[in-house]
Amino acid sequence: ISSSGHLIIGAAVLDFNEPGIIFDVFLHLGTLLAILVVFRQEIKGMLFAPFFYLSGSRTTEIQHNLRWDLYVILSVLPAVAVGLFANDAVEEVFTNLPLVFAMLFITGIMMVISGHLPTGKVTLKGKHAFLIGCAQAMAILPGISRSGATIFTGMALGINREIAARFAFIMSIPAILGAIVLHLPDLIRTPPSTGSIANIAAGTLASAVAGYFAIVLLLGVVRKNRLEWFGYYCLLLSICGSTYLLLA
Repeated sequence: ISSSGHLIIGAAVLDFNEPGIIFDVFLHLGTLLAILVVFRQEIKGMLFAPFFYLSGSRTTEIQHNLRWDLYVILSVLPAVAVGLFANDAVEEVFTNLPLVFAMLFITGIMMVISGHLPTGKVTLKGKHAFLIGCAQAMAILPGISRSGATIFTGMALGINREIAARFAFIMSIPAILGAIVLHLPDLIRTPPSTGSIANIAAGTLASAVAGYFAIVLLLGVVRKNRLEWFGYYCLLLSICGSTYLLLA
């Protein structure tokens, strides 16, 4: 349902003025911690696979993990391109409420359609990973759900929905780390005040805890093919928000 979009809406409703995208990045750091905990076994296997392979171990599991290492690298390339060449433009849209509600509508449409896609049987390959990565790059726009867009793209390509969901979260790890590294110079140049640090720490902790339970819940929803529930919510929020902005 787009955490970045909800952050912008929540900030507008609560009149909460923290250091913009820096605060958002730290909240995503909390989500990253949750991803590392939920998928710790898969991540461990992927990290050690190259070393096992070079030492002569060529089991099916190790080769599978090596392929996923490659797929993650391919998937992050579009987000890297956007981060390097369109960073300033991206930061400007993080204050645009009408855009958020418009993108939420698109997210809602994707989620509703996902409920009607057939169960996929296509094996995940490099070309699929790159296309899913393009969806992740588009999700830099607030209101486009990163997990929603990537899972939907995977399902639309014919990949099993559970595999698409697990890959969607694992592939987000380097993208989130990249966003943090990209904004480190801004954080060093203009460090947050003492009060802001407390808010950022609290927000990071809250996003880590909430993120853990949200991921577990989402995996269950994907397993039952009920992503369209989130779609109806996004459509309703988009329509109500847009109507309010027009009448205000």
